[in-house]
Amino acid sequence: MSLVYPNGHQGLKDINLTINDGEFVVVVGMSGAGKSSLIRSINRMVTPTDGELLLDGENVLTFKERKLRQLRTNVGMVFQSYNLVKRMSVLRNVMAGRLGHTGTLRSMLGLFSQDDLQLAMNNLKRVGIEEKAYVRADQLSGGQQQRVSIARVLTQQPKVILADEPVASLDPPTSHRVMKDLRRISKEDNLTTLVNLHFIDMAMEYADRIIGLRDGQVVFDGPISEVSEATFEEIYGRPIKDDDLLGGDEE
Repeated sequence: MSLVYPNGHQGLKDINLTINDGEFVVVVGMSGAGKSSLIRSINRMVTPTDGELLLDGENVLTFKERKLRQLRTNVGMVFQSYNLVKRMSVLRNVMAGRLGHTGTLRSMLGLFSQDDLQLAMNNLKRVGIEEKAYVRADQLSGGQQQRVSIARVLTQQPKVILADEPVASLDPPTSHRVMKDLRRISKEDNLTTLVNLHFIDMAMEYADRIIGLRDGQVVFDGPISEVSEATFEEIYGRPIKDDDLLGGDEE
């Protein structure tokens, strides 16, 4: 699979990967290495220009409107910037995860079943913020907002979770809390999860497997047991610096 952007920039070059069911995979690489392009290709936020991308045996690059909507229901996304509707309550934001199941009109009118509401409340409980259900999203800290976005993705009931630099805006203790929630939930529900991370110490702490990108190409792919600091120097093509490490731990 390859991706060339309209301006001629090659975002991905001859990517050939198989991600297994239930794996927690961390994608690392310097800024501009192609991490976001890779993750956003999987739910067609960007569309590769060559090759195939198979999910459950179907090539998602051929999907048109209805199949594309279904794909985005099956593949949940956690963004760096949380992507919450700030003026709405936490619960309403989490309920947005049911959009692919209930339809746009019912969601806009707030016509959700008791089962859907129970699912959303349960998912808020799983990330430890059920007491914030009726608070406006803009009243929450960054870490709380990111946990709301994880609860929203869970309420979508996806098969795959993508997380694009989910802790880039957070302090070290909060980053660890969010990553622990994401990994725990991924394992409990046997969800296939791909996470872009910049910080190599976090990657080593939470990943089952590391994929290293440089200049749009895979330069490393292996289980965490084979990864050392030297691996990251190989991926980055330079010595490790202090700002490649998050440091700190959960309070």
